[in-house]
Amino acid sequence: MADKIVPHFHNDAGVSVIEIGAKRFMCIGANPPFDHPHVFLDMGDDDEIVCPYCSTLYRHKADLDAFAARPPDCALKEVRAA
Repeated sequence: MADKIVPHFHNDAGVSVIEIGAKRFMCIGANPPFDHPHVFLDMGDDDEIVCPYCSTLYRHKADLDAFAARPPDCALKEVRAA
């Protein structure tokens, strides 16, 4: 069993940019049942990436925890490992 889970983020609010603390993460689009296929995104050396499904721009911010987002409601809390 994995001891870490990939952070998941969504854009129910419809914001144009979500700042996140992770460079590798999943975008689910919106909360179920309105989610799109859950896609794994990896920024690599870049600080931004656009989800190919929902066109949300994700921007890395090093001051945030890997599971945190701005706006805070865009972080999907249920998937964090205990």
